[in-house]
Amino acid sequence: MQRGRPRRVARDDIALLRWLGRSSHSAVALVRGEGTYVWDADGKRYLDFIGGIATVSVGHANAKVRDAVLEQTKLLWHASNLYVTEPQVRLAEKLVRLSFADRVFFCNSGAEANEAMIKLARHFHVVAGHAERIEIVCMNNSFHGRTLGSLAATGQPKYQQGFGPLPAGFRFLEYGEAKALEAAVSDKTCAVLLEPLQGEAGVLPPPRGYLSRVRELCTKHGALMLLDEVQTGMGRTGAYFAHQHERIEPDAMTLAKGIAGGVPLGALLAREDVAKVFTPGTHASTFGGNPLATAAASAVMDLLAEGLLERVQRAGERLSMRLAGVGGRSSGERGSGLLRALLLSEDLAPKVVTKARELGLLVNAIGERVVRLAPPLTVTDEEIDRASELLAEAVAKA
Repeated sequence: MQRGRPRRVARDDIALLRWLGRSSHSAVALVRGEGTYVWDADGKRYLDFIGGIATVSVGHANAKVRDAVLEQTKLLWHASNLYVTEPQVRLAEKLVRLSFADRVFFCNSGAEANEAMIKLARHFHVVAGHAERIEIVCMNNSFHGRTLGSLAATGQPKYQQGFGPLPAGFRFLEYGEAKALEAAVSDKTCAVLLEPLQGEAGVLPPPRGYLSRVRELCTKHGALMLLDEVQTGMGRTGAYFAHQHERIEPDAMTLAKGIAGGVPLGALLAREDVAKVFTPGTHASTFGGNPLATAAASAVMDLLAEGLLERVQRAGERLSMRLAGVGGRSSGERGSGLLRALLLSEDLAPKVVTKARELGLLVNAIGERVVRLAPPLTVTDEEIDRASELLAEAVAKA
């Protein structure tokens, strides 16, 4: 085998790919990435405009993140949650400095982070002497993960079928409808859990002022405002965290996906008065906040602070403009920053994804009429223009 060249993958007989069951994506076996590009086992190059579903935040094989991980491998790989490590503390301090939060709990994924946030909200009211406050108000079409707790909070029955009975105490409302929220939230409500922009629902932003109204109602009734920023956080929308666009602060929020540039890491951030109910032993994660992942995430945060957020804002505007001009069977676009959706007037999204892949562009479908794009935040103007051309061609051929 040639040095530096990954071996060929025999894709037709891999149990893992059959198990995943996503034929439109599993036909590609990726072996290498650099910046906004990836290569498959046959040597074909693709523009990656889904970026590991928003995880590859600063580009594939980013040199700064790679160097941070390599340096950490020379020092300490893991120490469990019985001890504190320097990379862990360094990352927590950066997150606290840039957010509303006072404390950070590290885990390994968005689902784990949301599971922890649900437990934190319920335990907060138990400690306050109100164990009866268990109802968590959630949103239809939301997505919070595939563990039982996060799945119970997910407002998409298709993900829940076959896994019941799910944990009880979750109530669902239409996302963005303030009057329904006003009628639902009371002094008996435990928390309101929502995404500041619904990713798996088709990149749906709420009406302006909606998050502020959630904050007001939670404050009025003593409920916790919980934000799932797993997909929208870490610069994806042009701010460190999407809720900052509306200048509100939740009581707790979750991060994952792009936090470590593709290295698995999740985080739960909370205010001190909320976080303090998680005393030693109430929750834990063996691998949570391991030195390798937190070193990677710290490097990502440094890159965000070096002008990348401003770049995301400009790149997001360019991508929005290019998507609006796709034409054909498209009916517009929506989103924020570099989390975007091309809307279709017919049930063609899976076909568009397949045609785009054949042309050398990776995107993904949400349902039948939405194509999602979440390229690395380091994407160039030229790459945006080229991806838009390829997507327009895919729409025309679908």
